[in-house]
Amino acid sequence: MTIPCISIKNMTMAYGDFIIQRDLDFTIDRGDIFIIMGGSGCGKSTLLMHMIGLQSPAKGDVFYGEESLWHADHKTRQRILKQTGVLFQSGALLSSMTLAENIALPITEHTLLGSQRIREIVSYKLALVGLAGFEDYYPSEISGGMQKRAGLARAMAMDPEILFFDEPSAGLDPVSAKLLDDLIRSLRDNLGATVVMVTHELASIFAIGTNSVFLDPETKTMIASGAPQKLLVESRDPKVIRFLTRGETENREKNNTKD
Repeated sequence: MTIPCISIKNMTMAYGDFIIQRDLDFTIDRGDIFIIMGGSGCGKSTLLMHMIGLQSPAKGDVFYGEESLWHADHKTRQRILKQTGVLFQSGALLSSMTLAENIALPITEHTLLGSQRIREIVSYKLALVGLAGFEDYYPSEISGGMQKRAGLARAMAMDPEILFFDEPSAGLDPVSAKLLDDLIRSLRDNLGATVVMVTHELASIFAIGTNSVFLDPETKTMIASGAPQKLLVESRDPKVIRFLTRGETENREKNNTKD
């Protein structure tokens, strides 16, 4: 029996008495590009925070393999989370540091490697995301798409087994967003990483998503899970279908307005 990479079991997320989502149960397999999707305010980013140890659940747990995240002691939790890398929506690069310094930061903090070896790793990570030669640039000197790729390089600095992305395509033009999608899929294929991604972008969901969960803000629970393409064909839930076909609806409305 294969042990899932991550399991969410009977989890409720809440702020005090206010329930965000309840009864969440799903698994993420190794090698998945797993999409967390749903309408605005459904708790997608909050779920991500629970999965990376930044927010504790009101009930239930997150398991990495067979290890509990939220019932582990601090030392064990830190060991579990060392296998993860995170790209936040903003990219979260430090503006006062060069790209090389940004990417070197987690390596410097968590290893005893020498400066020459760290420079080699930084150059390699930047090359992986198509930014070879940009070591000495500051975030303000590169485009938004390049900042996202630099943020991805930093997320990969410690060779994580699992990468978490919060709306990685937010603010990017369609061409840059597609290039980022292609890069994420390439890294999954070449490095064997598992990817967990919060996004509402249909192009990304269908282009690279292999599995997913759909969170509903009204019932405050998950109402669908599975490969996005399969959900589009097989789901009978109108909320899921409306979400996954909203681009077609928008196009029809635009055409009707032109007519």
